[in-house]
Amino acid sequence: MKSLLNRRHVLAGPSHLVHDVRASASDPASSDDDEPAAADDSSAGSAALDAAPRPVRPVSTLRPVPVVPAQVGVRGVQIADIAEVEWLAEEEALTPFRVFRSFDYSVSLLFHAKELTYYVALYEDGSLWRALKATDLEAAQTAFHHFEEQATRLADGETRRAQLEAQNEQLARMIARSEAQAERLRSDLQRRGTHEQAVSNRQHQVRKEVSQLEAQRVAAQAHLNKAHRQIHQLNLTSNEAIPHLPNR
Repeated sequence: MKSLLNRRHVLAGPSHLVHDVRASASDPASSDDDEPAAADDSSAGSAALDAAPRPVRPVSTLRPVPVVPAQVGVRGVQIADIAEVEWLAEEEALTPFRVFRSFDYSVSLLFHAKELTYYVALYEDGSLWRALKATDLEAAQTAFHHFEEQATRLADGETRRAQLEAQNEQLARMIARSEAQAERLRSDLQRRGTHEQAVSNRQHQVRKEVSQLEAQRVAAQAHLNKAHRQIHQLNLTSNEAIPHLPNR
């Protein structure tokens, strides 16, 4: 009984802390003292925001979630014996009315028909962590929603991790595609440069050969002209040796 009372006292601790913070936040003396400074800061801050560009919105930081769920303040709901709930589950004496799951956290609303009792169980990685019981369905559903919200908050980190892993994998794929595209572009540029150099060398070689052939043509044409002149000269010499014959 002492351990149960101590446990309830620990579970009720966060609620008192929240009440104290809210009370300090609603203190009129502190709010009145801060109003002039807040007004000056707001005017200076608005001018600075107009002059400077808006920064990129950072990713919100996850808030720590208490490991021990808060106490459920619902009439008719009691803390259940975990061993008893596990034994009833092994005996298949519990009927699941509702089940909620978020990553490794799950909540079950179970009905024990023999005793007309409802159990709300919170599981972590398949192991029973905390259990409540009620004789009224409405009270059990309220406790179920409480555990459901608690499991959702506890799984916020898992949700963020899954999202970041997916985003990082997507970014890795995009980086790989971008690097592959850049490599293809570099390869294309290198191939284009190689072909351009080959074409330039080929054009230079062709121009050189054309120049050589043109020189050979000019030389051959000169040689041919010289040969024609020699033939013409030889023909004239040969014609001089023909005797003159009188006409009839």
